[in-house]
Amino acid sequence: MKNKQLVALVLAGSLLAQVGFGMVQVKGSDTMVNLAQKLAEVYMQKNPNDKIAVTGGGSGTGIAALLNSKCDICDSSRAMKDKELKKAKEKGVEVKEIAIAVDALSIVVNDSNPLTSISKESLAAIYKGEVTNWKDVGGPDLAISLYGRQPNSGTFDFFREHVLAGEYSNKMAQMNGTSQIVDAVRQDNGGIGYAGVGYVVENGKPVKGIKILPVSEKDGDKAFSPLDEKNIYSGKYPIARALFQYVDGAPRGVAKSFIEFELSPEGQKVVADEGFYPVKGKFADANTAIYQKKTKVF
Repeated sequence: MKNKQLVALVLAGSLLAQVGFGMVQVKGSDTMVNLAQKLAEVYMQKNPNDKIAVTGGGSGTGIAALLNSKCDICDSSRAMKDKELKKAKEKGVEVKEIAIAVDALSIVVNDSNPLTSISKESLAAIYKGEVTNWKDVGGPDLAISLYGRQPNSGTFDFFREHVLAGEYSNKMAQMNGTSQIVDAVRQDNGGIGYAGVGYVVENGKPVKGIKILPVSEKDGDKAFSPLDEKNIYSGKYPIARALFQYVDGAPRGVAKSFIEFELSPEGQKVVADEGFYPVKGKFADANTAIYQKKTKVF
């Protein structure tokens, strides 16, 4: 969806709300924004009387919007934190979580870099600033340039928690969006970045100018590619994650219909077409577990 169309939808939503009709507002993860916009576009083609506006801003921004009743659906590339859940309870927000897609968080380097794989251990050392030259991890004698997201990003938090287990180097360039990371690495021979798989593949292959590195858990272990779905669902690829949507209470009306569409075979095909992975295996099991609790989504 074009930016002008998106702005028009947001403005239209405000007008509709004033006359009592309203619009479903989806806000949050920049990793998910293109996917959510495409899902909304396909859904509205099938349901022309329903209106859905999708904006990004980061997972933290989306979660804050949900907790402050500023959106109907929050997109988040990470699970909500305990402090956010506590705040939700204090505000009377009944948080419901659902995975709508699966992402293999991908490690990208410039395609001139001869490195063929990397471990989580090496990634942690690189992004903490402990390793600053590619030669120290089997690459060329070249300074490493770090590219990552900003602190309001769910991907920033996910990578810090699941890979670094510590704090980022202050030498890391904090980029406004995932596309900026990919573009920066494409133009920097020493660059490294992390990005949702949907941003680094086109027709199943890496986008021009970058290399996607297979990742191992530890130095010396076998590395697995994020481009092979078997590695994702088996858990062999070590930095796969669910992409979540959060709502306040059981969704109703258009919000409910939209989420049901996202999880339908047609919606999950859109997920795959956008370069991400459908919800199945352990990720679908997690959804089922949620359904069986009192905090059931539907």
